[in-house]
Amino acid sequence: MADRMMPLEVEILPLAHAEGLPLPRYATQGSAGMDLHAAITDALNLAPLQRALVPCGFSLALPPQWEAQVRPRSGLALKQGVTLLNAPGTIDSDYRGEVSALLINLGEAAVSIERGMRIAQLVIAPVARVGWSVSQSLSDSARGSGGFGSTGLRAGGEV
Repeated sequence: MADRMMPLEVEILPLAHAEGLPLPRYATQGSAGMDLHAAITDALNLAPLQRALVPCGFSLALPPQWEAQVRPRSGLALKQGVTLLNAPGTIDSDYRGEVSALLINLGEAAVSIERGMRIAQLVIAPVARVGWSVSQSLSDSARGSGGFGSTGLRAGGEV
């Protein structure tokens, strides 16, 4: 695992159709995600409920046991209703194709996606590998087998 004080070195391959666009980068010192830009030639008109796979113009070579998560941009989701259909989208360490964002317009009006527009964010995270330990029963917990909605809507478990 990378030292938290030292940046993780990740190979990135800018693609020809992204010429002039910035590489993914953090907007602020405290940002968890790096902005991803639309590497498209012509504007894309995204109608309500329409989805589109938008290329970001680069490929990665992540180290083993690391992933890249493509996540929505909160401002784009709030202001225009555009989010990611598979949020977060996972990029595995052995994938070498172009990073893209699977956008969907959940808003009421069409949205124009333009070249260079910040459309998503990329978070790099460690991945834990597990080995299964088959058991005849599981230890008890406060929640038990309670599933969807079992903890209630309010603090204290109230509905």
